Amino acid sequence: MFNSILVPVDGSEHAKKALSVACQLARQENAALHLLHIPEELAHETTLVWGIGAIAVEASREEREAAGKQVVDRAAEAARELGATNLETVIGQGDPARTIISEARRRGVDAIVMGSRGLSDLKGLVVGSVSHKVSHAADRTVITVR
Repeated sequence: MFNSILVPVDGSEHAKKALSVACQLARQENAALHLLHIPEELAHETTLVWGIGAIAVEASREEREAAGKQVVDRAAEAARELGATNLETVIGQGDPARTIISEARRRGVDAIVMGSRGLSDLKGLVVGSVSHKVSHAADRTVITVR
């Protein structure tokens, strides 16, 4: 059904669940997984799921990218533990929804599997969540996981 799947990961619980679902789908079809992280400025400190620790609100772009590299590396490790074998990790930049859609097109993936909420929950409630934007704008299958 799917030969390749893009999974945006931000370290949130929803992203972790989405990764699990994506790994199940990938194992069924021996699909490639593309794990994408987009470092963002958040309006609050947050603790990331894969044990990275809190990122300060005033963190520099380089610090966010370094933490992002750890997030995507931990996600890849988790995916391997869940049986995924064909993995690629990507660090993106820019508006998360646009970057996710752009990377999906660039890599020619069949599906995007993503969490319904990420680390920027409050902002998502005000201006529309990333998953909502992606599901409405993407030209391929989008699976949103709660």
